[in-house]
Amino acid sequence: MKKYTLPSFLSAFLLVVAVACHSPYQTTSAKYDSYRIQATAEKDEAVDKLLQPYRDSLNKSMNNVVGFLETTLDKKQPEGSLGNFMADALRIVAEKKFNTRVDVAFMNYGGIRLTQLAAGPITRGKIFELMPFDNILVLQKMTGEQLQNFLNHIASLGGWPVSGLTMQIKDKKAINIMINGQPLNPTAVYTTANSDYVANGGDDAAMLKAIPQQNMGYLMRDAFFEYISLLKQQGKNISAKEENRVTYAQ
Repeated sequence: MKKYTLPSFLSAFLLVVAVACHSPYQTTSAKYDSYRIQATAEKDEAVDKLLQPYRDSLNKSMNNVVGFLETTLDKKQPEGSLGNFMADALRIVAEKKFNTRVDVAFMNYGGIRLTQLAAGPITRGKIFELMPFDNILVLQKMTGEQLQNFLNHIASLGGWPVSGLTMQIKDKKAINIMINGQPLNPTAVYTTANSDYVANGGDDAAMLKAIPQQNMGYLMRDAFFEYISLLKQQGKNISAKEENRVTYAQ
């Protein structure tokens, strides 16, 4: 019978873990070495055999077709069809998950990790490529004044995907803001859906950090899967288009 041995770096790692789990001492210093993993490295058949079932299962899951896209969607600023699809998904699913009306939903532009979704079958893996981060969908109640400040920030960045509102950008400020067909009211309270990353001040959105959040630990990526599933239940394919949600003032 052929005898297999673990690679030296893996053996060392396991030894460190074993010692750490049983030792009452705490590490006061550590030294790290870098190892470059290359395709030319010798393949360890034992490890490869161990990982094969997990690799096969992952590939099968990621290649599952979850929906059909009617037209190619593009990531663009100040508005793009891909962003509109994502923002609509967040608003609609947020209403369902939190069982409340959501006035506006946002998708930070930098969080969209594909520049395009090509028309045709959409696999589970493609949605992971589109949204690889484990960002959580959260709600925040904002006054119109707070929302105006946030929209000014979005305008200064060139525009983000939005759902439930329209606005124009002038001199890096948000103007002519309409929510549910009505002008923004500075004293009204609006329920907004966003990522925990942005709500916690990411993308320089410091104005949102002090606003309380409703958080169910629900991943934004799962919202996209659920939205596609809802469309399928209605006999619809995935589709979106540019609708002048965010434009530049003339």
